Amino acid sequence: MTAYTRQMVFTRTRRILLEALESGEAERLGLNRGFVTAMPSPGKIVTRIRTPFSDEVARALAAETNQQTLAACHDPADRGLRDAWETIIVTGRRCSEVIKLRLDCLSRYGGLPMLWHDQTKVGNYDAAIRIPEQLHQRLEARQRKTLALFATRHNRPPTPEERAHLPLFPSNQRNSDSRRPLSYQWFHRGFKAWINSLDIGRWVPHQARHSLATSLLRAGASLTHIRRYLGQVSERMAEHYVHLAQSDLESVLQHVWLAGPGAANPGEVLTDDLTPLTREHAMALAIDLGRRSTPAEGGFCTFQPVVHGGDCPWNLDCHNCDKFVLSGADLLYWRRKREQWRLLAEGAPDDATADYLHRYFEPTARAIDGLEKALAGLGPLDDALALDLLKPQDYFHRVWSTAFRAADLADAGTEEESEYGDTCTAEDTDREQDVA
Repeated sequence: MTAYTRQMVFTRTRRILLEALESGEAERLGLNRGFVTAMPSPGKIVTRIRTPFSDEVARALAAETNQQTLAACHDPADRGLRDAWETIIVTGRRCSEVIKLRLDCLSRYGGLPMLWHDQTKVGNYDAAIRIPEQLHQRLEARQRKTLALFATRHNRPPTPEERAHLPLFPSNQRNSDSRRPLSYQWFHRGFKAWINSLDIGRWVPHQARHSLATSLLRAGASLTHIRRYLGQVSERMAEHYVHLAQSDLESVLQHVWLAGPGAANPGEVLTDDLTPLTREHAMALAIDLGRRSTPAEGGFCTFQPVVHGGDCPWNLDCHNCDKFVLSGADLLYWRRKREQWRLLAEGAPDDATADYLHRYFEPTARAIDGLEKALAGLGPLDDALALDLLKPQDYFHRVWSTAFRAADLADAGTEEESEYGDTCTAEDTDREQDVA
């Protein structure tokens, strides 16, 4: 008997006895009050939170050869073991929610594929989420197989009423009306045998849900968004994902400091002269960002008076200042800047202007090359390129959702200039400065 089983049995037994005591049923049956109150407590047990799949395990579970083994060796009758598992991975749904999917669980709205399911654990029925096109096509193929199985068994296609009650993954045992879905025991038995054959340790399907939640947090989603998407009762149920999202990637990227475009040697690693960096050296570059720097556009300012709250003596001209440093977390920002300058140089009216633009941007290009070289030696170059500092929920903020056409802004600026022109008074100037 496990500790969890002991707790469940004792807790429910105590509840039954106490309810009988309060309702008077214990007295009617002749149960001694001392016996009811002497029922021992189950005691507290330590509940361990499921961890996400490690990178090695995730690659093994997603490998095409292993997926084919799952279908061929552990689901020879093609009941949908692989399809159900891929749905769990992609959507983060609970196993029971996927296994009990209805036949007509797919639809499109505005051309976007949607999956309809019941979140019975939280009492949320007919919930829809967007799914990738590849998963939509796989489940459509499963729909055709289920309909063909029904036609083979009953020698006819299902009626509209029967179709409404058909599961996407029907069971092949005691299922004469084809309304019974596969059981979780069947799914778990095949999945466990597959995991054992891969020799990657002990893992359960529910950990795919934790992996997805952790990935969403790292991408910038809030606990509220994750709770709604995964169908959880409260944010407290999602809070245990937070410590998993605080990986060392962001901190390591911010601890890699390089000289900015305005320095004497742009792109030079400021805290160590070894390039390329190793992970041990990168972890040794831990710098107290709160006391030694302040965030700036595309990097950090290390000028101490500004860090401690003073005014910038250079009018915030950060990119041309030798006190400005780049961090590993800003690589994507500077790559975009490089593309903008390349477009400007390509659109120059003559070669002389193009050469001038290339020379002007050359220190910045050296800084970007040094940043990429340092991150390549450190290892997380691809992660740095995928790290966008804008979070998804930022786009719902009014600042991001309020947009204007560039042509309209240009026209508005021209009209304002022609309206005020030379007739602008000192009072108007003071008012504009106050607004600014």
